[in-house]
Amino acid sequence: MATAATAQALTTGAEGAAPTSKVVEAIAAAGLAAAGISFTLALRGDISGQLGEPLVVAMLSVLLTLSYVLCGLLAWWRRPANRFGPLMILAGFTNFVATLVWAKHDVPFTVGQAIDFVPPVLFLHVFLAYPDGRVKGGFTRALLAAAYATAISLELVRMYYGGFGTHNLLEHGANPGATQAVQKVQLTLISAFCVVGLGVLVVRRLRHGRPLRRSPSLLVDVFGVGLVMLVLLFLSAAYGGPWVPQIRWATFVTLTLAPTVFLIGLLHERLARSALSDLVVDLRGDLTPSDLREALARALRDPSLDLAYWLPQFDTYADVDGRPVDLVELGAGRATTLIDRKGVRVAALLHDQSLGDEPEMLGAATAAAGMALENARLQAELRARLEELRGSRARVIAAGQKERQRLERNLHDGAQQRLIALSLELNMLEQRLEAEPEAQVRLDQARREIALSLAELRDVAHGLHPAVLSGHGLEVALQSMVARAPVPIRLLVDVHGRLEEPLEVAAYYVVSESIANIGKHAHASSATVDVRRSEGQIVVEIVDDGVGGADTERGTGLRGLADRVEALGGRLRVWTPAGGGTRVKAELPCA
Repeated sequence: MATAATAQALTTGAEGAAPTSKVVEAIAAAGLAAAGISFTLALRGDISGQLGEPLVVAMLSVLLTLSYVLCGLLAWWRRPANRFGPLMILAGFTNFVATLVWAKHDVPFTVGQAIDFVPPVLFLHVFLAYPDGRVKGGFTRALLAAAYATAISLELVRMYYGGFGTHNLLEHGANPGATQAVQKVQLTLISAFCVVGLGVLVVRRLRHGRPLRRSPSLLVDVFGVGLVMLVLLFLSAAYGGPWVPQIRWATFVTLTLAPTVFLIGLLHERLARSALSDLVVDLRGDLTPSDLREALARALRDPSLDLAYWLPQFDTYADVDGRPVDLVELGAGRATTLIDRKGVRVAALLHDQSLGDEPEMLGAATAAAGMALENARLQAELRARLEELRGSRARVIAAGQKERQRLERNLHDGAQQRLIALSLELNMLEQRLEAEPEAQVRLDQARREIALSLAELRDVAHGLHPAVLSGHGLEVALQSMVARAPVPIRLLVDVHGRLEEPLEVAAYYVVSESIANIGKHAHASSATVDVRRSEGQIVVEIVDDGVGGADTERGTGLRGLADRVEALGGRLRVWTPAGGGTRVKAELPCA
């Protein structure tokens, strides 16, 4: 019956090697033979009083054995490095060996009865070892070890006390009371192990959260239902109760359904490989970083998927716009897969944790997208450099503005105050020299020079930084400016209160430079200044009716304004058609 070949094949499977065609054929043939033997034993055995209709029992036994053997064989063939397939095959054949209890010969009956409770524990093992066939954690390993020990040792004790008929080779004195007591303990303990196993599955699901991707998580749910049915089956067998036959049949059906759902999962994986083919086709086009993320999300069936690009110059991960991101914070509740290309870190893929069950597909997708990811990383690095440049320009302008404020304060508190004090001293001196006309003339001339110097100094200080702007806000500062303008100006201000200082300063200098240009070059008769808040922006617009034709490339005035506006993330535009006046418009983002 190819038993040796099957055992050797399962050992090879545990080592991660792919089964050969001969091994596949041998295991399949052994599974069919085992199912045939179970079917025959169920029909010929005296089981109608134990389990129900022999034909129904025979069919369910065949399905249970074949479903685990054949589905496990397919899983092993599709994923040679995964131990789950060989474990399922072992569960199927163990279930067959347990059906030998229906035999009418001493040796097969004794063997089948000795492992009568091993298949349920092995099903528990399968459920807890999904999806890679490995039992994780010392607690889970101890749980399974205790379950196997209980299933085998207490069954041998029961067989020792007899009550199984004449084919039991281990009976050494009939004691029905002891047999029933040991059976009740055995069923209760295995039920408890299944309850704990169910708790392990629940904790895993809660720890990982609800899967964000469309994965075959139905299999895990079927495992949970199977454990519940096993618990109900064992407790009803130990303590009696209603619906015992219905619970028995529902348990058989659920356990038989689990491998079928696993087949659906493999089919789902096959469809996923088709999605990888679509990804390869998509990658032939010139994908933007956003399109690349969407293509990977479709191929891996994970709408939560995200990408972070490694920027070695900045020693950080960044999003597609070049903004730094915290990989730990961004990947909270998700798994992270680091992507290298030619030994160099490129990006990090943040995805649903269930993708860890399909490492081959994950590796294939990231390998196929390697070049596109490298291109996206370069774009993110370019954007990060641009962002750094904007920040640097903003810092330079901010430092210049602070220096202007410092100079304005120094002039106001220093030189201006000394000139005023000197003017007062001259007034006092004039009173003492009233009788000397020549001295009076010289003193008048000195006062005029001091007044002129003071006016020029105030203009310089005002040009450096208008104190009225800091003290009273943009609207008052603009009113003061317009009052001194060389042409009549209509002023409209609608900003609803104070703005942040950088915004007020930028808006003030846009208006100041524009009015200065109107006075010097425009030959205008009037102008309009409109400052308003609109759709999250401060819009500053200056329009005159002059000759136009201003050269925006010459000089530093408009270029300096553009730098100041762009440093705040805004935009400055100038329309200056010849003979059509000039229009300056600045748009500054505000909270």
